[in-house]
Amino acid sequence: MTAMPAALAEVVSDFQEVQGQDKLQLLLEFANELPPLPGDLEEAAMEPVPECQSPLFLHVDTNDREHVRLYFSAPPEAPTTRGFAAILAAGLDDLTAEEILGVPDDFYSDLGLAALISPLRLRGMSAMLARIKNRLR
Repeated sequence: MTAMPAALAEVVSDFQEVQGQDKLQLLLEFANELPPLPGDLEEAAMEPVPECQSPLFLHVDTNDREHVRLYFSAPPEAPTTRGFAAILAAGLDDLTAEEILGVPDDFYSDLGLAALISPLRLRGMSAMLARIKNRLR
């Protein structure tokens, strides 16, 4: 099994340190920190992730495989989806393609959100990671 990149491991650790509803609060804090899209990137040019219950778009900038940039767009009224996107942005943005491809597909199970969030929503996070990896392959 490959190691989780340090930034993502730190996010997972943050979630493991809180219990119950506090995990949801932490997810909402992440949602509020989702970076805005750069001015030259429009949602219309991004890839939709239909597996997410809320509208989510992502863009994987692979111009420099040593510094892959990830961009996400999700509406403010979809805090869970925004939170997942923000976790991926915080944990994976600016890593190498190899580091991202090495992230365990089910890393999100370590966040401990399964008891609080529907399996359908968790699949949305899995789908985001899968699409990022597909872009990198």
